[in-house]
Amino acid sequence: MHRIGFFVCRGHDALDLAGPLSAFNQVTVAAGHNPYDLCVISQSGGPVVGNTGLPIETRPMGKRTFDTVIFVGGDINPMQTPENIAAAKKLGARALRVASVCTGAFLLAETGLLDGLRATTHWRYAAQLQSGFPRTRVEGNSIYIADGRIWTSAGIAAGIDLALAMIERDMGAEIAHAVARLLVVPYRRPGGQSQFSAMSQMDPVSDRIRIALNFAREHLAEALPVERLADAARLSLRQFGRAFRRETGETPAKAVERLRVEAARLRLQDGSEPIEQIALAVGFTDPERMRRAFIKLHGHPPQSIRRESRLNDGR
Repeated sequence: MHRIGFFVCRGHDALDLAGPLSAFNQVTVAAGHNPYDLCVISQSGGPVVGNTGLPIETRPMGKRTFDTVIFVGGDINPMQTPENIAAAKKLGARALRVASVCTGAFLLAETGLLDGLRATTHWRYAAQLQSGFPRTRVEGNSIYIADGRIWTSAGIAAGIDLALAMIERDMGAEIAHAVARLLVVPYRRPGGQSQFSAMSQMDPVSDRIRIALNFAREHLAEALPVERLADAARLSLRQFGRAFRRETGETPAKAVERLRVEAARLRLQDGSEPIEQIALAVGFTDPERMRRAFIKLHGHPPQSIRRESRLNDGR
């Protein structure tokens, strides 16, 4: 049986714990047997109060050993006590696989296990992690990263993606898919996927502009001139152009290009489709146009996305 220890500190985030814990727990239902022994631990055991003010009962770390240790995120300062750092070092040294969710990366970094490795955390804390631990290559735009035996993830829901990726590694894709269905979540997002979607980055205020963007996303393979988007929003061409620029900060053409790049990025990360086929499927008339759009938005060509995804997933 694979033993997994979830290490929590005072101020831990309930969802950073509950998400991955629930995912591993559902494997019993999906697989028909119990391959994991799950244990919530802390440095000294007993009730540990989270950042919501609610305590959770934990077992003392003691001399326990685990196959996988997951450092749960939450308030950063309470994690970085000498006692917690010493405990994390012992746990990390003994485990076959070590991971963090969200700001748990700060405690993991204190052990030195992130030195020279690629890692991620919640986008809000990525710069702070990089500044505090310059020997770590922080990639704050990734959902999760597996670099050897060390795994890190962004916050909240990303902990579920991390757990599903581990379950797939341990049990196979079929079981991981079944767990995702039980959790009523989409099957795990690729590790290198951005923590932000193009839609959330543009974040339109009015329903009409949001309707136009949704229409564009649903018809990416088709021609999407501004007239067609204005018609979907039920605005005149002039009204639409002004409102769109005001609410998104971009022209409709640039927004459509961003949506197409995002759709292509997901397909590149999640499969082995030929790049030429992906370009046509998301509305680029040829691969060269897609290549130029990727370089403009991401600074590198589509081929590097697929390589990055394989590295993030530890493949």
